[in-house]
Amino acid sequence: MMISPSSRPLVTNSKRTLVLGTFALTGLALCLTGCSTKNYVRSQTTPLIQQTNELDSKTAQDHRNILDTDQRAQAGIAKADAAAGTADQHALAAGQAADAANQSAQEAVNRVDTLTGVIANLDNYKPLSDVSVTFGFDKSVLTADDRQALDDFASSLSTARGYLLAVTGGTDSIGDAQYNYQLSQRRADAVVNYLAVKYNIPPHKFYLIGIGKDQEVADNKTKEGRAQNRRVEIKLMSNMPSTTATASTSPSGQ
Repeated sequence: MMISPSSRPLVTNSKRTLVLGTFALTGLALCLTGCSTKNYVRSQTTPLIQQTNELDSKTAQDHRNILDTDQRAQAGIAKADAAAGTADQHALAAGQAADAANQSAQEAVNRVDTLTGVIANLDNYKPLSDVSVTFGFDKSVLTADDRQALDDFASSLSTARGYLLAVTGGTDSIGDAQYNYQLSQRRADAVVNYLAVKYNIPPHKFYLIGIGKDQEVADNKTKEGRAQNRRVEIKLMSNMPSTTATASTSPSGQ
């Protein structure tokens, strides 16, 4: 069948219309698809964005809390350091005061160079009691037994009147003579310091001497004898006529 030339524009127009309609539908479909995709993406990403914002906010708050805690900690440390510094200063001042008092006490103790000097100064005094404490080799520190012996000895001081204390330090025969004089002096000082501090005995009550190895009380050829020679002898003397009879405490030995 032959199509007349007059009918061809109708067919062409119909095809054009169909093509345009197809494009329109395709564009609409793409638009709808794009919108749906955007909505889907938006619905999925919005919670993530919110969570991220919340996390950022929490992180910022945690950071502020950490800074606040650190500042308070630093303030506490600074305060503690200041308190410790003050305590150290007080302790240092107390130690210096104690050292000064001890130095003054040492200077006020009557020190003599020989036993003859002690006897000359104590001619008018009669013995009331005595005690001897011993030390380890090359030691000048009181042991627990030494302190107990001195405590027992000091119990008689409360009833003594017009008394003095003659303190004599000694060593064994081992070592240099000059060194032993110094060691015996340190041993006598240890006894004087203990009694003066614990029983509040005035320094002028003490007559002190270190005789080194000059006068032994036992045989230095034996271990036991040398232990007895490493000693400090303390004698309680009084010039009062109404004193009690003499009492003696044996050395504790080592």
